[in-house]
Amino acid sequence: MSQSKKRRNQSGRITEGSGNVFADMGLPNSEQELIKAQLTLQIYSLLKDSGKTQAEIGKILGVQQPQVSLLLRNRSGNFSVGRLMEFLTALRQDVEIIVRPTRKEHGALSVVSAQVE
Repeated sequence: MSQSKKRRNQSGRITEGSGNVFADMGLPNSEQELIKAQLTLQIYSLLKDSGKTQAEIGKILGVQQPQVSLLLRNRSGNFSVGRLMEFLTALRQDVEIIVRPTRKEHGALSVVSAQVE
């Protein structure tokens, strides 16, 4: 089985997911929502073990504590992809955007995490 997961639909049949839960749910801008979720997960991973208070993190990111709370609950809220990338750079991360041709009818968006040891 690929990245996608199999699940039962309401009639009891198993259907294979697309790998994007937002698309599977029929939500608009599903690719954008998936990217936001992936970026938010990166931010969460950086923040959870930082030892900093939400107020301290808010100062680093330039947001109020309630917005930090959203990020620590893996919620991207109303943050744009661009704003989430700004948070990552404020957290001393490099963000690299690569644009390349595709052989598909429509290009795709993805987030790749490179962990430095």
